[in-house]
Amino acid sequence: MTTVRHLPLKRIFDLGFSLGIVIVGAPLFLLIMFLVKYSSPGPLFFSHERVGRGGKRFRCYKFRTMYPDADQSLHVLLASYPDIKTEWEKSFKLKQDPRVTPIGQFLRKTSLDELPQFWNVLIGDLSVVGPRPVVIEEIHRYFGEKAPKILSMRPGLTGIWQVSGRSDISCYQTRIKLDEYYVDNHSLLLDIKLIAKTVPAILFSKGAY
Repeated sequence: MTTVRHLPLKRIFDLGFSLGIVIVGAPLFLLIMFLVKYSSPGPLFFSHERVGRGGKRFRCYKFRTMYPDADQSLHVLLASYPDIKTEWEKSFKLKQDPRVTPIGQFLRKTSLDELPQFWNVLIGDLSVVGPRPVVIEEIHRYFGEKAPKILSMRPGLTGIWQVSGRSDISCYQTRIKLDEYYVDNHSLLLDIKLIAKTVPAILFSKGAY
């Protein structure tokens, strides 16, 4: 499907950085697991299918931020409220999502729900920095001829989209252009710069929901 780009130095950086985060952040991981477990019934983790490098599908892991009946609730919301359906079809996100638990709202605002994705990095599904990890519906609906190019690299935990407003970027084609820019200009130095910019983006919850 695609011409896969093999970047040994980037992979070495991903492994070292992610392993360091997992080791240093172990107490935070345990605290979040405790909060998720006792804030609402259900599993500690949630996984959702994403499309990775070369079009390979994988399970992307997060701390659970929704109530257990989230999928059924979504179908009811989309069928009952046209404005919610329009918002969902536009970005595959809801700014005011009633399915999200109170602790889940905090985890999403701070992006702490995405910490388990460092496991995805360690096993090779994700990179620390890269294009956005997307679902197959987004590929079919929006990517078109851009798909092979963007899917030539591992998607990232963070990237240009995440430090440029994230979900506040309403035009989907703008998101694709940001991903294209990264593919065309990626380097270890750019990765380090984007990681540094991710910290204030998380602290100020820019575009996160």
